[in-house]
Amino acid sequence: MNKVFIVGIGPGGYEQMTIRAVRVLETCDVIIGYTVYIDLIKEYFPDKEFKSTPMKKEIERCRMAFEEASQGRRIAMICSGDAGIYGMAGLMYEIGEHFPAVQLEVITGVTAATAGAAVLGAPLMHDFCFISLSDLLTPWEKIGNRLLRAAQADFVICLYNPSSRKRYDYLEKACDLVMQYKKEDTVCGIAINIGREKEEIKIMSLKELRNTQVDMFSTVFIGNSQTKNLNGKMVTPRGYQNV
Repeated sequence: MNKVFIVGIGPGGYEQMTIRAVRVLETCDVIIGYTVYIDLIKEYFPDKEFKSTPMKKEIERCRMAFEEASQGRRIAMICSGDAGIYGMAGLMYEIGEHFPAVQLEVITGVTAATAGAAVLGAPLMHDFCFISLSDLLTPWEKIGNRLLRAAQADFVICLYNPSSRKRYDYLEKACDLVMQYKKEDTVCGIAINIGREKEEIKIMSLKELRNTQVDMFSTVFIGNSQTKNLNGKMVTPRGYQNV
């Protein structure tokens, strides 16, 4: 059967790809993905054919993968992080209804939340949630409501897509909402360029986070009421010492 592998390539560095992801890519004839992601891995698979589309061409990219697979070629659709977390896995299954002869398999990857948590310390040791601040596909009203509910429930909150040129003030708006339920001195962290050159972390209070500039290569962590700054690392206790 014709097949497409939907492969999460991790946060950026080749060494942070899973062994299984690497082995699958080595067996594929064509690797398809967003232009930026193709550029991240191209040098490691020099004998492969690469096809890419820019941002906002996701549907065309998925159809390209199915059409190539329908010709009997072994295809990989790559996504940064994990393909099932803000990636292409869902859309591939949706479009796949029109290509019943093509089988899909998702190859998991290291998502920005867990990779970023590793460099920050241990911020995700207790209940947490992911929220994307991008309103390209989700209305801001819904995003804001999710922020309020997550803050009220005292989740650690991991923010994806915290800012862009058009959304330069969205992190500020998000912090204002969160501060309705979380204290201004809540420990927060930012992981920048995770697994890539110029990787950097910053730890600060929620109040300080509100006035911090970030970009699309940043992943933001807002702690819960128990999160601490321990010697420059962001740590959310699980509660083992209280047992």
